[in-house]
Amino acid sequence: MSHSAILRLPTQRVHVGDIAIGGGAPVVVQSMTNTDTVDAEGTARQVYELAQAGSELVRITVNTSEAAAQVPRIRKILDGMGCDVPLIGDFHYNGHRLLTEFPDCAQALAKYRINPGNVGKNRKGEDQFAMMIAVARQYDKPVRIGVNWGSLDQDLVVRLMDENARLAQPREAGEVTREALIVSALESARRAEDLGLPHDRIVLSCKVSEVQDLIAVYQELARRCDYPLHLGLTEAGMGSKGIVGSTAALAVLLQQGIGDTIRVSLTPEPGGPRTQEVVVAQEILQTMGLRSFTPMVTACPGCGRTTSTVFQELAQSIQNYLRMQMPVWREQYTGVEEMTVAVMGCIVNGPGESKLANIGISLPGTGESPAAPVYVDGEKTVTLRGDNIAAEFQLIVDDYVAKNYARREAGDKPGKRIEIKAV
Repeated sequence: MSHSAILRLPTQRVHVGDIAIGGGAPVVVQSMTNTDTVDAEGTARQVYELAQAGSELVRITVNTSEAAAQVPRIRKILDGMGCDVPLIGDFHYNGHRLLTEFPDCAQALAKYRINPGNVGKNRKGEDQFAMMIAVARQYDKPVRIGVNWGSLDQDLVVRLMDENARLAQPREAGEVTREALIVSALESARRAEDLGLPHDRIVLSCKVSEVQDLIAVYQELARRCDYPLHLGLTEAGMGSKGIVGSTAALAVLLQQGIGDTIRVSLTPEPGGPRTQEVVVAQEILQTMGLRSFTPMVTACPGCGRTTSTVFQELAQSIQNYLRMQMPVWREQYTGVEEMTVAVMGCIVNGPGESKLANIGISLPGTGESPAAPVYVDGEKTVTLRGDNIAAEFQLIVDDYVAKNYARREAGDKPGKRIEIKAV
């Protein structure tokens, strides 16, 4: 099925390690660890899990001397695991000191995240910002200047509020605060360039926690600059609230061609996997037709015709299997992420939807014959019966992958991303 192309707004391209952000490159998925960075093994393990799930950039907290000292070790552990995902250092109040006192940390990181609202105050703050930019220049590292609603430079807010109060028709306070976010990002980027950081080494973000505010801020930010933009609600929340909020905000902006890299900042459920935020980010991009990451499963929602839960269990089993297999398939084959699978629950839409997918199965509804026809590229190939439908269908999927997707040549790096021309 073809999709209408989403025209991307033109932005400058920034390279973070081997990953390109902006300039027509595919929208990049990134995430962040929630481990104590001092625990090098635990942090490296979570970085690896996030990368395996599909995170193309991973940010880690660098907040203490002990944490900074462990960054080179984390990089070494990851390299030993064959994981080359670029690491981003998240710096706040003391980043200027950590980057200068721990040069091995500065070298091991692929990018620095700087929040201009908390690098210091007045002249001292300017000097601390300059120190961080100087390190970025020394090691040729890009930076993300990331402004947050909750840590906005209050001096800037007061200045803009005072200017607003003198207007004949003052704007609402919320509008002035949104303007402060944008001004903070753009003024900091200009200062970084004045300090010698190249234009193509800067990524911007202006994160807030409300959907409408985020859309308004990024629409205006995109209008005023060509820096690549990092999208995401700063605190999306937990569960369905976080998923829905992130999807609502990011989908609107992405549909308008705004955004070059995204993070879905989900609060994990107690004991839940950190990787869920990566899956959600991928699914936002894939369901919008912007990128493909893993075979998509179309599944029947169920109704009064499907009192059996067999189709639900099979859909879940197949979806989990496809995601689990994708790291293996990605290494062996090209194009598997484009495969579509349909798991349907009764005769009403089952055969039709199954024929539209690469592989589809139509399970029997209530009162229907206990048989499940399987369709491959629109043609019925077999009818499954009995208690082993899930295992047999899984074998059909494996066979389809092996027969229909080209094996990678030796040395052909997986995950090559299609370039999309910006207009």
